[in-house]
Amino acid sequence: MGDATGTRHLLLLHGMGATGAVWLPWAPLLEGRWAGRWLAPDLAGHGWSPPLPAYSFGALAQRLMEGLGPVAERLGPRDRLVVLGHSLGGVVALALAARARRLPVDAVVGLGIKVTWSPAELDKARELAERPVTYFSSRDEAARRYLRVAGLTGLFAPDHPVVDAGLRQEDGRWRLAMDPAAFAVGEPRLPELLAATDVPVLLARGEQDPMVSDAQLKELGVPVATLPGLGHNAHVEDPAAVLALLDPYG
Repeated sequence: MGDATGTRHLLLLHGMGATGAVWLPWAPLLEGRWAGRWLAPDLAGHGWSPPLPAYSFGALAQRLMEGLGPVAERLGPRDRLVVLGHSLGGVVALALAARARRLPVDAVVGLGIKVTWSPAELDKARELAERPVTYFSSRDEAARRYLRVAGLTGLFAPDHPVVDAGLRQEDGRWRLAMDPAAFAVGEPRLPELLAATDVPVLLARGEQDPMVSDAQLKELGVPVATLPGLGHNAHVEDPAAVLALLDPYG
């Protein structure tokens, strides 16, 4: 894989509750601005990816490693692999880039990673993880719940094709594709994850993202980018602005 000048490979990782389909609106933009290949998989327990027995950032990264194995094996010495992850996907991207995993990652961009979690927030996440699967009588009801869970309300209409990947129909009823147990993934330990990798890391956030502040990111000692006027799902609100973050790593 790759030619004399190498091939750029971009791995796009979605956030909690979403699926790889959230990146589909990027396709036309990537065709014009990313001179290489790209992949947007579903994280374990999301979309069409089977659930895990227990969720941790390391386990999510390991499942990805297993899926990426054939791709990684074909990477040439001039090829480049850049990982862009949103929220949960950003943490998994850092876990994937750990030197111990020996995956040839060249750079990681983490967007909208929530750095600080209160005990109450962690308790709420555990409570959500223990809830049984909810079934809905209509696709519209399930779609609206999916958009809330994935933080995408107002960004996609309930009937948008991107939403389909997050839903399943079973015996005439509808449910979210996500395994609720994934909510129990826990609190990311960003200092440890950053210390475990040797690759360049950029942490970014939308200026209006209430889940993480500039000050929290700057304490981590890596480059930080703030995207004016954007919120937590900056990659959906303004794909071009987020894609531009990758320019130094091409």
